[in-house]
Amino acid sequence: MLISFEGIDGSGKSTQARLLAEALTAEGREVVLTREPGGSPGAEEIRRLLVEGAGERWSPETECLLFTAARRDHLERTIRPALAAGKTVITDRFADSTRVYQGAARGDLRQMVDRLHELMIGIEPDRSFVIDIDPETGLSRGRARGGAEDRFESLGLDFQRRLAAGFHALALEAPGRVRLVDGRGSQAEVAARVRTAL
Repeated sequence: MLISFEGIDGSGKSTQARLLAEALTAEGREVVLTREPGGSPGAEEIRRLLVEGAGERWSPETECLLFTAARRDHLERTIRPALAAGKTVITDRFADSTRVYQGAARGDLRQMVDRLHELMIGIEPDRSFVIDIDPETGLSRGRARGGAEDRFESLGLDFQRRLAAGFHALALEAPGRVRLVDGRGSQAEVAARVRTAL
């Protein structure tokens, strides 16, 4: 299976991706835990261009192209080989993040995002979990992390609210694949909701 975790910045999706990977590994499954942008050497180089620097460093169109380039390398070098070997791939973000960030919240580019995805990626996760959290909580968590990878947090609360609305709309659009998971409570409580949804 290919499983993705999605959500606004600071939602806890990275933690939940790791916890699910650990749980499935403990059950004897072979799991590859990866992330986007990144997950392969070339994609990690593109990641730095995308997540560091000023919020308006790139136009939404340029971001979309960079994310697609990173995702293509990730797909070729990490995801497809792992799936071909019978492994479960859990990725911290995939195409749904581009659909929401660049396709809805940063610009009205959904048609372009979907066309690029169709041309260059061509697969969807078997299940996508959106960790749903209040945008104010997510933003404060994201800012508390610190570090250089804060480009999207720097766009502020209104941007995080647009992201949350975009992820909600995506869950309604693709109910067979996308599951909204309540991100409130302890890490263990959220992890239990993820397992139920899986």
